[in-house]
Amino acid sequence: MANVRDLKKDINYVLGDIIEEVYIWEFENTDKDTKKSEAIIDEAISTFDALIEKVNAKTENPKTHFKSIKQELEDKGNELLEKIKKLS
Repeated sequence: MANVRDLKKDINYVLGDIIEEVYIWEFENTDKDTKKSEAIIDEAISTFDALIEKVNAKTENPKTHFKSIKQELEDKGNELLEKIKKLS
């Protein structure tokens, strides 16, 4: 891990891209209900908040701590992308 700033940028970019994908889906599917897509956006925002809070937390072993956050970001990002695929 290069530094905390890069991790924060990764969190922002990944979850921002997921939210953008949902908006694109909503734009392309104006005839469909958006309750599920809005729930994905809400989940992405709460994930962002939780991960940033974890990044800012003080820890005894930063390397392991940040590695676990990066893994959590990857797992949650993949989970949200699967939910977007199931919207259709």
